[in-house]
Amino acid sequence: MKELFGTDGMRAPAGEFPLDPATVETVGRSLARQFGAAGGRSPRFLTGRDTRESGPWIEAAIQRGIVAEGGVCHSAGVMTTPGVAFLTKAFEYDAGIVVSASHNPYQDNGIKVFSPSGKKIDSEIERRIELDVFEANGAVGSTSAATGVEVGDRLLFVERYIQHLKSGFAGLDLSGLRIVADCANGASSDLAPGLFCGLGAEVIAINDQPNGRNINENCGSLHLEILRDRVLNENADLGVGFDGDADRALFVDEKGNIVDGDAVLWVMARLLSGRGRLSSRTVVATVMSNLGLEVALSSQSIKLLRTSVGDKYVLEELLRTNAEVGGEQSGHIIFPQTSLVGDGMMTALFLLEAIRESGLPLSEVTSGFTRYPQILLNVKVREKRPFEEVEAISTAARAVESRLGSGGRLLLRYSGTENLARVMIEGENQSVIDAHARELAEIIRENLG
Repeated sequence: MKELFGTDGMRAPAGEFPLDPATVETVGRSLARQFGAAGGRSPRFLTGRDTRESGPWIEAAIQRGIVAEGGVCHSAGVMTTPGVAFLTKAFEYDAGIVVSASHNPYQDNGIKVFSPSGKKIDSEIERRIELDVFEANGAVGSTSAATGVEVGDRLLFVERYIQHLKSGFAGLDLSGLRIVADCANGASSDLAPGLFCGLGAEVIAINDQPNGRNINENCGSLHLEILRDRVLNENADLGVGFDGDADRALFVDEKGNIVDGDAVLWVMARLLSGRGRLSSRTVVATVMSNLGLEVALSSQSIKLLRTSVGDKYVLEELLRTNAEVGGEQSGHIIFPQTSLVGDGMMTALFLLEAIRESGLPLSEVTSGFTRYPQILLNVKVREKRPFEEVEAISTAARAVESRLGSGGRLLLRYSGTENLARVMIEGENQSVIDAHARELAEIIRENLG
């Protein structure tokens, strides 16, 4: 059976399987049955969505399915992914459902489901939903509007979520700071500017006028050029760029330098360590994090643990090791003692707190972290055989690792969605790692291309 759920829920072009109306309604029915059976009562769900034009009808289809099976459903309207995750627990819902495709273009959409703990639902529930979908085979009981769905008090939901964010930063005063906030025409468009203004900052909001089709379009955390130019032109102290559902954030310092998730992890590790709140002396990141982060953390006697790519794996390792902070280079940062979901606005508050506490500009707060040169090459392959099973590739890889020594890092991996082998090398000299990468890519091409 084909799996519909990836590491970040279901995702597909809106209107196509499994995000066609009948299948989405089946997902809603399946969720209502599973949570109803577990609780012995009518299950309660909270739904929310980002700003894509397909969001309202997908949300309505899920709601129809839930209500048809006796569930109760409230809508928070447009809300960030971490906002829905928090509100699910705060208002004691059985599950929270987010309709979003995060950083993808507007044509795509997705479904993420959270338990009250803030974690995504476990894989067993996902498999049951998939079974229900394939057994239904496109059949649906009703296509009428959902009755019994209550449009929740969005103002109440927003106030409660913003209060939650502020409560973790008591006394934080952003007066005198000028911040450019790129909202990616997404779910943070009316939330982030209000949050920062409420703490005293002067906020210049850009890409905060969603029209259903402009989410993530040449803006936000995937396209920082406009943010960088605006920070420099406005003489701002920093810029923050969110993605469509605001579960991640990247930054630009006052000099126009990009501050990615690796740099944020470095700042957070030092901040927490200075407060005596990094008892594990451990930071969790993925295999894609730059070697420079590992070197910088090591200088502070902090260990870097690497996981596979995906916030799901970062969270699993955080919980396993009781580490206090982890995340991805993309700006998806998790503070498990506060939230089990990456939250771009919370990440921004942590970084702003570090700036205020140190009295230094962002460019100096990130000092001590030096990014190592990196090269990433993609090689088309006909099959995805384990690299260690191809003698020529494994021999060449060992030779490259030997030549790099402790001053470099090699990562070979396959794309999860395409027939591509990825060759990533980091080291102290760009021309050296470029030569190693080209050599290894050619050997992969000869043997698997």
